[in-house]
Amino acid sequence: MFGLKPYWVKSPSWIKWIFPSYVWHIKTQHKELFLTFDDGPDPEVTPFVLDQLKTFNAKATFFCIGDCARKNPELLQRIKDEGHQIGNHTQFHPNGWNTSLEKYQQNITEAEPYLFNKDFKNSKLFRPPYGKCTRSQRKFLKAKGYKSIMWSTLSADFDTSLSKEEVLSNVLESTSKKGSIIIFHDSLKMKNNVLYCLPKVLEIYTKKGFTFKRIETSIL
Repeated sequence: MFGLKPYWVKSPSWIKWIFPSYVWHIKTQHKELFLTFDDGPDPEVTPFVLDQLKTFNAKATFFCIGDCARKNPELLQRIKDEGHQIGNHTQFHPNGWNTSLEKYQQNITEAEPYLFNKDFKNSKLFRPPYGKCTRSQRKFLKAKGYKSIMWSTLSADFDTSLSKEEVLSNVLESTSKKGSIIIFHDSLKMKNNVLYCLPKVLEIYTKKGFTFKRIETSIL
């Protein structure tokens, strides 16, 4: 089903057909790409990510864990101040397939006060940890007004069997279309891969005439 790896680097068209309520790419006529970062903010990785984005005048979307935001409020504020988007990635990163509806609901709502406030309203963007979410959990998210954002290209920066060069190759070989959503992780476990890959991805696609935008509910 997955080939040699238990994941797809490039999301297949048939899975998009099975889960049409998920957002797999952004419809756009412009040469725009949408970088996303999961599992932060992290004091060792997120500042580097933000510095690189600023260097290339790029915007991105950060799907933050509520507990990480609680521990690093200054980093969350910097993400907001520099014009990036915030999305909900739950409070403690549970696997939806192994989590009761009640506990999953609690994870979503518990994260909100740490991610959003009167100066930064809930963006209503959500990414399920591990990309795993049950039907009842999806119904709850929809009732709360959330849009579940998946991805076009999975960098697989989490895969310890891959070299940093292979992670970069994942992105470069699978990202060519306008509106592609690319996923990295601004967390300590993926630090070496992100430090190597992100500057190169930004430079290569900028030279190709692409710009990097944040995800807005208004364009979904």
